[in-house]
Amino acid sequence: MIDPAIVVQVTSPRLLACAMVTLVALTACTSSPGEPVVGPATAGGTVGTGQRSGGPVSSPAAATLTPDEYRAELEEARGPVRAEVKKLAATGGLKTLGKQLQKTSGAVEGAVTRLSALAPPAEVKAQHDSYVEALGRLRTSFDTALQDAEEQRVCTGPAVLTGMAQADQLSDVEDVAKTLSGYPASVIPVKAVKERDRRLSNGSFIASEGRPGRAYLELRNGTKQDAVVVLVRGKKKAITVYVRRKSNFKIRGVRDGSYKIYYTLGEDWDAKARTFTRSCTFEQFGKTVRFKTTHTATQIRWTDWTITLHAVSGGTVKPKKVKPGDFPT
Repeated sequence: MIDPAIVVQVTSPRLLACAMVTLVALTACTSSPGEPVVGPATAGGTVGTGQRSGGPVSSPAAATLTPDEYRAELEEARGPVRAEVKKLAATGGLKTLGKQLQKTSGAVEGAVTRLSALAPPAEVKAQHDSYVEALGRLRTSFDTALQDAEEQRVCTGPAVLTGMAQADQLSDVEDVAKTLSGYPASVIPVKAVKERDRRLSNGSFIASEGRPGRAYLELRNGTKQDAVVVLVRGKKKAITVYVRRKSNFKIRGVRDGSYKIYYTLGEDWDAKARTFTRSCTFEQFGKTVRFKTTHTATQIRWTDWTITLHAVSGGTVKPKKVKPGDFPT
C-alpha cells in the first residue's frame, strides 16, 4: 500500500486553446511550451419538318385502360416508391442518407414518367392527373430534403420524413391518392413520428472500458447544442460520453495512453442510430491528448486534461471537420 503522505498530484496548468476548443493540462512535470470573350452569338441551320400528304405525323394516342389494367399499372408504378420510402425510414445516419434520398427521388420520378403516359379509365381521369401532379411535388420535396441533408440540417431518414410530414408534403400526395377510390395509390407506407428532442443525462456513458487510472479528462460544453464525445486510443473506441449543452463533466480514471478525441454536436439524440437527427456537426480535436502516470521513489505523478468544445479567445488548437462516415460511432 502506498503511504498517502508521499503521494503527490501536482497541478501545474498548461493552456492550449483556440477559437473553437481549449486544452488545459494539469501535470507534475514542467512542459515547454481569364477574361471572358464578348461578342454576338450566332447560329445557323434549317429546321426540317416531315409530313404525309394527309397532314402532320403524330404519335398514336394511348389506349384507354380498363379498371384492371389501370390497377396493375398503379401497382407497378408505386411499388418502387413504397420500397424506397421504407428504406429511407430505416436510414440511420448521414453516411448513407444522401444516397438513399437520391434513390427515393428517382423512384418517384419513375412513377411520374410511367403514369404520365397512361390513359386511365374516363371516370378517374381528373383524379389521375391530380395524382401525377402530387407525385411531382413529392419528388421535388425529396430533392429539397437531399439539399438539407447535404447541409446537415437533417441527419437521419426518420428526421427527413418528420420534416416532410410537418410541411404536409406527405399528406399532400396521400390525400390525392385517396381520391382514386378503389385503386392502390398510396406511396407512403410508414408513419412519420412527431419532432422530438431526445437527450441523455449529462455525463451518461454510451460506451466505456474500465477506468482504473488516476487521471481525469474534463469536458466543457459551452455551446448551445448537446455533444457526444468519443475517446479513441489506437484503433479502439475507449470511451463515449454525453455532455449536455452549457454543462461540464469529468471522465475519471482514464487509462494511460494517447487519445484522439472526436465530438459531434446536434439536436435529438437517436440512441439506436447513435447520432443526432438534426443540425449535426462532426469534429476532431486538433491535438492528440496523452495521459501518462510515472512513479518515483517518493511520488506518483499523472496528467489531467480539460477540453472545451466552444469558442475561447486566444485559443491555439484548432478542431478539424470530420466527414460523417469517418466519425467513430
